[in-house]
Amino acid sequence: MSRSGAAAALRRAAAALWLYAGIRAVGLVALALWGLADDKGARHLLSGRWDSIWYARIAEQGYGFTLQLAGGKVHSDLAFFPLLPWLERLVAHLSPLSVADAGLVVSAVAGLLAAWGIFAVGELRYGRRAGLALVGLWAALPVGVVQSMAYSESLFTALAAWSLYCVLTGRWAGAGALAALAGLTRPVGAAVVAAVWLGAALELVRARRGERRTPAARVLAGAALAPLGWLGYVAWVGARTGSVTGYLEVQGGWGNGFDGGLAFASFIGKRLAGPAFPAGLALLAGVVLVVLLYLKGVRQGQPLPLLAYTGTVVLLALTAKGYFGSKPRLMLPAFPLLLPLAVALARLRTVRAVAVVSAVTLVSAVYGAFWLHGSGPP
Repeated sequence: MSRSGAAAALRRAAAALWLYAGIRAVGLVALALWGLADDKGARHLLSGRWDSIWYARIAEQGYGFTLQLAGGKVHSDLAFFPLLPWLERLVAHLSPLSVADAGLVVSAVAGLLAAWGIFAVGELRYGRRAGLALVGLWAALPVGVVQSMAYSESLFTALAAWSLYCVLTGRWAGAGALAALAGLTRPVGAAVVAAVWLGAALELVRARRGERRTPAARVLAGAALAPLGWLGYVAWVGARTGSVTGYLEVQGGWGNGFDGGLAFASFIGKRLAGPAFPAGLALLAGVVLVVLLYLKGVRQGQPLPLLAYTGTVVLLALTAKGYFGSKPRLMLPAFPLLLPLAVALARLRTVRAVAVVSAVTLVSAVYGAFWLHGSGPP
C-alpha cells in the first residue's frame, strides 16, 4: 500500500479509531473511579499484576526465571512469547518510561492498530457501518479491559487482523510477515498461520482455474513466511530445554495443555451439579453463544480464512485445560465471531445503534472495573 493509500485508509478508519478510543476511555474512567473507592490504583491493576509482571521481567532481565510452587508446579517464563517484552524493552530504552509503563503504551498503540485492522476487515466484507459496529462491539466486550492492560492480546489481535486483511486482499508477503510476528506474540499464532495457509491454497486453486493471475511464487512465499515466528520460538525453547517437546513441557508446568475440553466440561458440570449452579449455567450459556455465533458466521458466508482463524482460536481456548477463568480473555482475538452481530447492528437506525453500543459500553466498563478489582485475568 502506498503512502497516499495508507493515508486515505486511515482517514476512512478515523471514526472507528475514535469510537474505540472513546469506549476504552469510558472503561478506564470506570476503573479509576472504582479504584478510588477500593484504594487500588488503575495503573497498578493494568501493568503490575499477573502476566504483565512476567512480561516486564523478561523485558528487563531476559528469559531464565523459574518459580517453584507447592504441589509440583513449575512456572517458567519460557511460557511467554517474546514480541511484547521486546517492544516493552525498546520503548523503555527510547523513552523515560519504565518497562511497565512501556507495556501500557505498546498495548494502547496496538489497540488502535487492532481497531483499524478490525474495521478494515469488516468494511471490506460488509461495508463501512458494519466495520464501525464491529469495532464498537469488540472494544466493549465484557473483558475488553484487557485491551488496555500490559498484556499481549491487543498486539496479537492487531497483527492477526491485518494479516487476515492481507489474505483477503491478496497481499501475500504482508500476510505471511504479519502471521510470523503474530506467532512471536502468542501460542495461538497458529490460528493466523491456518488462515494464511487456507487462503493461499484457495488462491492457488483459483489461479489454476484461470480465475486469478497472482504469481504462485508470491503466494507460496507468503505461506512459507507465516509459521516462522511460532516455529522459531518453539524450536528455541526446545533447544534451551534440551527437549523437542520443551514448550509443551513448560506449559505443563503451569498446569496448561490440551485435553479436548474434558477438564473444562468437568468444571462446568461440577457447578451445574452444586450450589454454584447459576455460574455453571452462565458458563454453559457462554459456550453455546460462542458456538452459535460461529455457526451464524458460516451461514453468513464469511470467507474461509476468517472462519479458519476464528475456529482455531475458539477451539484452542475451549479445549485447553488450566485456569478456566481465562477463557473469555483467550477468545478476545476472535473478533470475526462478532460479525453477525455487527451486521445486524449496522442495519439499525443510527440513533438505535448508538444507544445499543452506549449501553453495552457502560455495562462493559462496570464489569471490567469489577473484574480487575476481583479475580481478574490470570
